[in-house]
Amino acid sequence: MVAKKSLTLAQRYMLVSFLVMLGGMVGIGLWMSQQIETAVTNRTAAVTALYVDSYISPHLQELANSEHKYAVNVDALERLLTDTSLGTQIVSFKVWSPDGVVLYATNPELIGQQFPIEDGLAAAFNGEVVTEVSDLDKPEQALEREQWGTLIETYAPSRDAGSDTIIAVSEFYQTSDGLEAEIRAAQNRSWLVVAAVMIAIYLLLAGIVGRASNTIVSQQNELQENVTQLNELLQQNEVLNGRVRRAAARTTALNERHLRRISADLHDGPAQDLALALLRIESLSEALEDEKPEVSKDFRTIQLATESAMEELRTISAGLRLPEIAPISLTETIRRAVHDFEKKTGCNVTLTLGQLPDQAPLPVKITAYRVLKESLANSFRHAEGNGLAVNVYTTHEREELTVEISDSGPGFDVQATAVYERLGLVGMRERVELLGGQFELHSAVGHGTTIRAILPLSIPEVEDV
Repeated sequence: MVAKKSLTLAQRYMLVSFLVMLGGMVGIGLWMSQQIETAVTNRTAAVTALYVDSYISPHLQELANSEHKYAVNVDALERLLTDTSLGTQIVSFKVWSPDGVVLYATNPELIGQQFPIEDGLAAAFNGEVVTEVSDLDKPEQALEREQWGTLIETYAPSRDAGSDTIIAVSEFYQTSDGLEAEIRAAQNRSWLVVAAVMIAIYLLLAGIVGRASNTIVSQQNELQENVTQLNELLQQNEVLNGRVRRAAARTTALNERHLRRISADLHDGPAQDLALALLRIESLSEALEDEKPEVSKDFRTIQLATESAMEELRTISAGLRLPEIAPISLTETIRRAVHDFEKKTGCNVTLTLGQLPDQAPLPVKITAYRVLKESLANSFRHAEGNGLAVNVYTTHEREELTVEISDSGPGFDVQATAVYERLGLVGMRERVELLGGQFELHSAVGHGTTIRAILPLSIPEVEDV
């Protein structure tokens, strides 16, 4: 089964807008229809009431005389309903006295009967013209109820010409056929106007939203292309980064191999030559000691200088060559670096080891060993080995190895001293950063010095050096 394509944001917005505007149009249309029906009904009834009052009121003026408060000229009223155009507009007619007595009615049986004054009749005695569509459910509407289902019922007050006092109320009924046709025509026109306005607004809104949607879609496509290119670049960068890290690891290992070769060359080359030269100088010095003591003394000076150079050369050769750390663990590597320093200098180092992995990449062990060796040597040289401490631990979140070397020596102002121009610090920084790590130096006058190297544990492994 093929899945339906989901609507875009603009399409959903237009669908919701259509439903909202349709509901609004229906609500507004119904309200306007009701207002039109009420307005047309009231206007028609008011015109008819004025027309009726102009015919009826002159024949009711005698009611102002208390002696004739129920006296109505029935014949005159019937002639008005039969001989004038009034009868063509009215289908039923009543005249009410202020106390609820029917003074005249097209149904003679109602004349003289008294009914409660309520609703529209009460409002008319208060001076209002009241019009409503009646369901003909009142007792005095029995005759009308037999012939019609609903009629337009109007109450119009009649006033005394002299005092403007309401002396009676005329109640008349009209059929709603013609009025309903007029109301429907007006309502249809209002519906057309409302629909036209709503359609125009919707089309205008659709145009604006459509243009905005096209712009958004275009920008989304462009953004998607940029994201795709960025992902490709990130992948390429990741590949290149991997190559760089592998190259850095190989460089670290190759550097150690070259240092080992230089150490071997120094030991097997210049060191052997110096050893041979010492033997010859010593023989010459002994041979000339009796015959030419001054020359023998010069040879003795040369011998001492050569022995010093020989010792220095052996020290350099030993410093260039790392011990075999490839087969041992990271912990053993750290312990060996500290132990070699303590054995060589006689200083005590406080060693603190955290939870270290059993194995670590060889470049990491090499760099950690070199940093420990150089940092401890610097502390021995400048801080005289006071308060030496080594703290090595790992962070589980980022899988990094942190190596900290601190002392309680005199310290120095890092900002005022060109410390990073020193060969030892430069070499340590380059070694650490070559593996993608961080190198930090903290010191202050009178507060000692701390060196911190943060090395990544997830780097490519290389062959043994």
